[in-house]
Amino acid sequence: MLDTAFFDQVFWGNQIRNYCFFFSILFFGLIFRKLISKILSKILLKFFRNFVTQSHDNTFIALLVEPLQLFLLFATLFLALKQLRYPLNITLFHHHTIIGKTNVAMRVTIGDCLDRIFLFLIIVSLFWIVLRIVDFISHVFIYKAAERESKTETQLIPFLKELFKALIIFIAFFTLMGFVFEVNVLTLITGLGIGGIAIALAAKESIENLLGSFTIFLDKPFVVGDLVKVNNVEGVIEKVGFRSTWIRTVDKTMVTIPNKGMISGVLENMSLRNIRRVKFTVGVTYETPKDQLEKIVEKIRTFLFDHEDTNNDGIVYFDGFGASSLDIVIIYYITELDFGKYVLIKQEINYRIMDTVLANNSDFAYPTQRLITTAPNPLTETDEQK
Repeated sequence: MLDTAFFDQVFWGNQIRNYCFFFSILFFGLIFRKLISKILSKILLKFFRNFVTQSHDNTFIALLVEPLQLFLLFATLFLALKQLRYPLNITLFHHHTIIGKTNVAMRVTIGDCLDRIFLFLIIVSLFWIVLRIVDFISHVFIYKAAERESKTETQLIPFLKELFKALIIFIAFFTLMGFVFEVNVLTLITGLGIGGIAIALAAKESIENLLGSFTIFLDKPFVVGDLVKVNNVEGVIEKVGFRSTWIRTVDKTMVTIPNKGMISGVLENMSLRNIRRVKFTVGVTYETPKDQLEKIVEKIRTFLFDHEDTNNDGIVYFDGFGASSLDIVIIYYITELDFGKYVLIKQEINYRIMDTVLANNSDFAYPTQRLITTAPNPLTETDEQK
């Protein structure tokens, strides 16, 4: 039979048995917490099995392993320290409180402080797990929206994710106040309600931007991926948040515009257009005869109207007499909306216009100046000499 006298020996206020429990819990908790966190994440995944496919399993586990490991670390340390009685019972200070009409003296020990600290850390890690679950759910919804090619859902899901995460953080704050700091939550909420007016006035701009985000989702003037131009900023919408909208400009820089500005300013959604307009002026030399000029105008008009990527709404005409050229105005519309294909079509048409002008014995004009000199009048010189 095992002799328990050895384990009953006391050192520094604790039995050897307590130290054995302390180191055992600490050892197994630190060694196996990674394995246990993966097992727990797989158990939690079963609750979402009808919601996701197996292709998302690794994503779920990767999101939850880190916060689960942190939760297990705090829980292990808490359980291990609970095995020791000394010096955790040393009094730090006395606290006096009134319960009813009685003045009650309470002492606060090191153990009490550690309990509150670990309770704080455990609650934080638990809510971190909840936040990661929200991240995973939004990840799955975004994946499904991409499969359906739904731009509206792609824009709405990140916004709802941030909204739910803000609510969870709000709940976590009051949970910590109530359980860790023993604050009367109802009194705190009432106090916030009284101070709500002051907070609203201080956060006026933020509230306006938040309302602006709701207006964007209701009116849908644009969705993620649209090419827009607002406040002299042109770019592609990447994200609509609580306060601002993120736009990737044509220079590949990221611009954030407050949502209030997105709905109050003049916004041009270039992705909603069904055609691209091209307008420019071609100047030919003044030496071009009238009949050749007429041929150039007619051939350009015919070519543009017969092109498979343009419509018949364009117009080509001799506009007038420029400072150094005969000006031909060319207006046409390209039906291709993809920018890469659009510039190639525009380039092809420009080459054809160049060939047309040169093939009709004309040339492109450039700014010139003509200096006209006159010979002196000999009769005038004779009169002056006289």
